[in-house]
Amino acid sequence: MASRKAKEQHKSRDPRVSLALLWGEKEPPTRGPKPSLTPQRIAAAAVALADAEGLDALSMNKVAAGFGLSAMALYRYVPGKTELVELMVESVLAEAPDLSGVPDADWRAAVREWTRQCARVYTAHPWLLSATAMRRQKMGPHQLRWLDAALAALEPTGLGGAQRHQIFLLLIGLVRNLAQQQGDYDEEHDREWNQLTAELLARHADRYPALTKAVAEGAFDPDGTDLLEFGLARILDGVDALISPGRPPREVR
Repeated sequence: MASRKAKEQHKSRDPRVSLALLWGEKEPPTRGPKPSLTPQRIAAAAVALADAEGLDALSMNKVAAGFGLSAMALYRYVPGKTELVELMVESVLAEAPDLSGVPDADWRAAVREWTRQCARVYTAHPWLLSATAMRRQKMGPHQLRWLDAALAALEPTGLGGAQRHQIFLLLIGLVRNLAQQQGDYDEEHDREWNQLTAELLARHADRYPALTKAVAEGAFDPDGTDLLEFGLARILDGVDALISPGRPPREVR
């Protein structure tokens, strides 16, 4: 019942309140004691908690306890957990991507550097994957700055806004896919899966000839390939082909 009530309250909440909080446009309270916290301090504490225990373990009660307060005291600063997670995303994206060392005209180098920096943020904060699910969500100034930087890096390609945005979706999709793989990976489970799969294929090789052949050729054997660099190179080659048809693909750098 309490969960249902919380959902109903969230649905009725004015989204402009959340946006004002994200963009630092929330009016400070004019009554009562002077606030002892800020939404940014609360978000930083929540980030530390999620980094250590995961997003599922995050609660207003746990964050409040870190400040020696009750959960109700936090609602003076943050309306609820949804808004808190949005503030957390802004917190970890506060440092904008630094592409200053890349020549302005070298869009491949700029996009590669942007993607590497983005991947590092996802690696440092595994909960960011579920916190930024691919859906229409409220975005703060820091999150939009990352999007803006990616689109700016692609401007020298001469492609239109729609295509630059589509390429951005491919890039962030690559980062998120690899973050998901990293989060799901378990070495012991992987060894067990490989062994069981090999035993099954040995008995049913005739049913899966292409898979059996690929496995025999080392399809699932680690070979040291950097999957981020591999996927990124393929995307960039595709963009090259789009803007310069007939040009042979570049070597992976």
